[in-house]
Amino acid sequence: MRTSTTRTATIAVCTVAAVGLGVAASAQAGGTAVHSSASAATRSTPPPPTLPRPRDFVRVVDNPYLPFVPGTRWVYKGYGEEAGERNVVMVLHRTKVIEGITATVVHDVVLEGKKVTEDTRDWYAQDRLGNVWYLGERSKEFQDGKVDTSGSWQAGVNGAKAGILMPADPVLDRSYAQEFEPGDAEDQAKVIDLDGQIGVPFGHFDHVRVTSESSALEPKVVELKFYAKGVGVASEIQTSPRYARTALVKMTKQ
Repeated sequence: MRTSTTRTATIAVCTVAAVGLGVAASAQAGGTAVHSSASAATRSTPPPPTLPRPRDFVRVVDNPYLPFVPGTRWVYKGYGEEAGERNVVMVLHRTKVIEGITATVVHDVVLEGKKVTEDTRDWYAQDRLGNVWYLGERSKEFQDGKVDTSGSWQAGVNGAKAGILMPADPVLDRSYAQEFEPGDAEDQAKVIDLDGQIGVPFGHFDHVRVTSESSALEPKVVELKFYAKGVGVASEIQTSPRYARTALVKMTKQ
């Protein structure tokens, strides 16, 4: 699962209408549809939240809408403009201590055919209330024989601060920072639906949480993410400036 609002792929035969800050999405793919009706996120940047004390975190990330249980593996497929792209995400049996907090390591790889184009290790932790925090990433993008690590950041380093990726008790239309490093990582999200639906090759889901995500660094890029209970991210849809989508095709647990 890719957290950056700029990393997306498309799936064929979909339509999205966006008027001002209101977004109504209805997409058709493989006989299944996605529905969500709510307002999109505003572009003002919310302040980064205050990170709880290390003792206020638990050892597992088991929020039902973003469960990062070691051994779990997701496969996403891209269609249309980026046909042939595949995104494989796996929760490793590894941890990393950041700001005194033991974070779960999630390995995220993007492939075009057999060629790796992105290789990222993301770090997440869950507090006692059930909020899932994003503590940073070590990112590598491969292009023209060069490696770009500019997307990397870590809470507590160079002024970077952790953000919240999945609130325990989301509030409609409330924006929150997902990551914060001035000039490098300023993603934010707003919950726009708490009872949506999504259809992807892996299955159909009800009671889906939908967020509208953007970045102050790329204000023209807006992405919707659909979180299914017990699954996590089921689909990502970029609504601006160009339409794009990824869809979950497989999920396994070890």
